[in-house]
Amino acid sequence: MHGANLGTLLRTCDAVGACLAVPPFRWVDEALARGNTLRKPACVHRVGDPLRWLAEERRAGAEVVGVELADEAVRLADLPAARRRTVMVLGHEATGIPPEALDLLDGAVEIPMVGTGMSLNVAVAGSLVLYRLAGLL
Repeated sequence: MHGANLGTLLRTCDAVGACLAVPPFRWVDEALARGNTLRKPACVHRVGDPLRWLAEERRAGAEVVGVELADEAVRLADLPAARRRTVMVLGHEATGIPPEALDLLDGAVEIPMVGTGMSLNVAVAGSLVLYRLAGLL
């Protein structure tokens, strides 16, 4: 929803040794250029067709985990560190992960909240899950 979130996610990816995969929209390049404060080039994959890319990653053996409220979602505290290549999928802050992408997930993780909000900012949520997957939390 807000382009500044991509810069935050890019810095988190760098911090945990991950890459950022982004769709080929013009606003993405502008947001990354504006939000990237890293001193060295970051690992960014430009993904032409996100659904096809996710399916290919899964076929190649990657685990695909969505950050989403779902009946079968694992609580963040119970999410084990990644033991193999793992792709984390984030959805739109208002609408979540698109239904067609939900079918490509191997699992989901949710971040428990005790306040009145329904979700965290996507950059915050993504950062928490990335640190957990990296085994740093």
